[in-house]
Amino acid sequence: MTLTDQSAINGKPQADRPLLDLVSGFIEELRNAGLPVSLTENLDAMEAVTHIPLEDREAFKYALGATLVKNHSHWRAFEVVFEVYFSLRGPEYEILDGDALEGEEDQPQMPGDGQASGGGGGMSALTPEQLAEMLFKALMGGDDAMLRALARQAVMRFAGMEPGRPVGGTYYLYRTLRNLDLDGILDRLMDASRDEAPEDLSSLEERLERDEFNDRIDRLKQEIEAEIRRRLVADRGVEAMAKTLRKPLPEDVDFMHASREEMANLRKAIYPLTRKLAVRLARKRRHGRKGPLDFRNTMRHSLSYGGVPAEPKFKFPRPAKPEIMVVADISGSVAAFARFTLHLVYAISGQFSKVRSFVFIDGLDEVTRFFDGVEDIGEAVHRVNTEADVVWVDGHSDYGHAFGVFWEKYGKEVGPKTTVLILGDARNNYHASQSWIVKELKHRARKVFWLNPEPKAYWDTGDSIVGEYGTWCEGVHEVRNLRQLEAFVENLV
Repeated sequence: MTLTDQSAINGKPQADRPLLDLVSGFIEELRNAGLPVSLTENLDAMEAVTHIPLEDREAFKYALGATLVKNHSHWRAFEVVFEVYFSLRGPEYEILDGDALEGEEDQPQMPGDGQASGGGGGMSALTPEQLAEMLFKALMGGDDAMLRALARQAVMRFAGMEPGRPVGGTYYLYRTLRNLDLDGILDRLMDASRDEAPEDLSSLEERLERDEFNDRIDRLKQEIEAEIRRRLVADRGVEAMAKTLRKPLPEDVDFMHASREEMANLRKAIYPLTRKLAVRLARKRRHGRKGPLDFRNTMRHSLSYGGVPAEPKFKFPRPAKPEIMVVADISGSVAAFARFTLHLVYAISGQFSKVRSFVFIDGLDEVTRFFDGVEDIGEAVHRVNTEADVVWVDGHSDYGHAFGVFWEKYGKEVGPKTTVLILGDARNNYHASQSWIVKELKHRARKVFWLNPEPKAYWDTGDSIVGEYGTWCEGVHEVRNLRQLEAFVENLV
């Protein structure tokens, strides 16, 4: 990647065509991955790369990141796409078949051959024991250059990569790490650290040493993963690998099918989301305070202008903040959806005059008390899941009975300022629906909304009766991820 000397715009050199095409494809893949990249940001990125040395890969990466990434939770997705599109490529990263690889390793090489082209070329004659010893010394000394060379050699030896083989990078990573026995190396590192210490290590010193070695091992794993990715890109092409490695952003992860790692990322993403949403709702209410024209007041002030109504006066309504009642199904996989909704609603509770929460399976319990005076909403939600009395008979969803309990105990407290949010998939296990209760709630309440974490294609299939309930709701919304949940709550107030 170089800059042309022939053409210039505004006196500045212009990036060559292959680089522009690569950056354009990179930005298109970012959009496919869900990152919001506008045309202006695209132009900013193109301009930014003309001001940094393109041979400095880190500077190039952060120049693009500064212009294209607006949310910290999107940085990981940006890094993955960057590593694919701007990975080091060349004949040294081609995946060789078994015969070619064997022939290459049989060639005599002097120690140090190939080091300049990426490292590892002169290590092909090493035995596994010698390779393990070199890896131990590199980790002990924190030699990053040697770790990169050893990572390349480990992938060549242990990953078993073959050209055109439809296998994911995770499999190759597993095979490589299994042969390296990093747990055993960590124990050796700790033993060596204890032996070199002038006196016995304290518990704190030992923990710090272990953390340092774990950090170095993590860097080695990252180098191995990057080496595998480079070889896969060289074999399969940029577009194919980018599509393979594409993962949803935290706000696009489906509540119902999130992995443990994705759930952890969701929990991290919800806190900045709540702050942003609270500010946006407060601004929306503040800007919406201008009411209709106050004709009498306008005419009175026009006297100072000789009867000309030069300064219109408006009525300033004082809208009451709505009261929210959340009625959430916490059975099975729907529990994750209810948990994040409760997180969000209570985090922006300042936009409502009152927030009350009810959870159910086949019984129903009010859990507002768990949130009173609590700073950590996560702890309150945990108490909801462990202490709420929500089982009536067998612990299988029974919307009809749960709604009956709600109507009997709390129906009279629903008023014209109350907005009722019902959270659940409406899978009623073929029990009586008691949909008349939702009809009565609609007559009493300000609004009734139903939020369903299932795809619309699944609604009213099997034991789902969301259509029967939805008849009496202001709206039934598909809310499968944080992005959809944010869009709904933003229009709630």
